[in-house]
Amino acid sequence: MYRGNPSTNFSMPGEYRKTAERLFLKDKLLKGQKPDLKAVGEFAKSLGIGVEYQRLLGIDKNSNDFRVFLDLFQNNLDLLIKKTWVEKSDETRKGKLQDDIPSFMETIEKADFIKAIEKFNVILDELAYLFFGSQSEKEDFAEYTFRIDAQMGLFWWYGSKLELLNEINNKNIDKGDNVLWAILLLGLCYLTNF
Repeated sequence: MYRGNPSTNFSMPGEYRKTAERLFLKDKLLKGQKPDLKAVGEFAKSLGIGVEYQRLLGIDKNSNDFRVFLDLFQNNLDLLIKKTWVEKSDETRKGKLQDDIPSFMETIEKADFIKAIEKFNVILDELAYLFFGSQSEKEDFAEYTFRIDAQMGLFWWYGSKLELLNEINNKNIDKGDNVLWAILLLGLCYLTNF
């Protein structure tokens, strides 16, 4: 997924801009400050997953409900990967992505959300490539996905910003931090319902 600045002609639709900017304020992250939970919840609403997200945010990570959610996420992600048509030369890439999922799930279950976000970032890069091919590596990728569907565009924009969290990870943030979990849950919940 393109990680640089979006195309100079791209402007995020106004109804999403404020919410998106509150979630990933670069200056705030560079100072080691995390987004607040309210900003994460507002972003979930913009993605169209607000109700499910709030329900999942409130469940105990050791509960059966949590295990069921992780199973649903893993099954849906596996289906998305399997159903993606790719060139024969990309089959290896597709297989490697499927092989990375169990390790990612273990990291979530261990509540190491710093590591889980790093792994999720890689998964989203590969998934974007499987869905959109080389378009996912172009400067106008965010604009491209917004033209297809605004909420989907917002999701891929979110994916492109996850690496900004590395800035706060260097500030001795607890690996099980609730805000990091909330931000990761955005992506998990969206892909579970994709």
